[in-house]
Amino acid sequence: MTEQNKILLTKEGADKLKVELKELITVKRPEIIKQIQDAREQGDLSENADYDSAKNEQARLEWRIQEIEEILNRYEIIRESSSNKKTVSIGSKVKFKDFSDNKEYEYEICGSIESDPLLGKISNESPLAKAILNKTVGTKSEVRGIDKPYKVEIIKIS
Repeated sequence: MTEQNKILLTKEGADKLKVELKELITVKRPEIIKQIQDAREQGDLSENADYDSAKNEQARLEWRIQEIEEILNRYEIIRESSSNKKTVSIGSKVKFKDFSDNKEYEYEICGSIESDPLLGKISNESPLAKAILNKTVGTKSEVRGIDKPYKVEIIKIS
């Protein structure tokens, strides 16, 4: 598998997806099948809102199952390097100063699937992560923002 085909996940993220997949297959899928069967028993399917709703829900469910299976077929666990807290890598928590507003921020760099900036997790593919990956404490980097570039300085790596 090429580097571009891999999906980076933390162990926690992979475990969450496995649990979700099991729930969807063993609990949600049978529930939807039952809803479809119950709706069919109501008679005319052409004007049956319960049937239409259950079929739409089934489509969403099957799409999500397929999406998770695809991720789990292509994922690679982000290895936490306990020996290398000197440089920023995927899996690192990085505290930095943003010179555009003179505030400090802290984010964990993760794969794009687990990215959630509101929870302090940014994708390794984001402009900020690209600007600070493989850098050390004290390094100032320019981030190519959407509007304009801005500078950050790495304060702490953990």
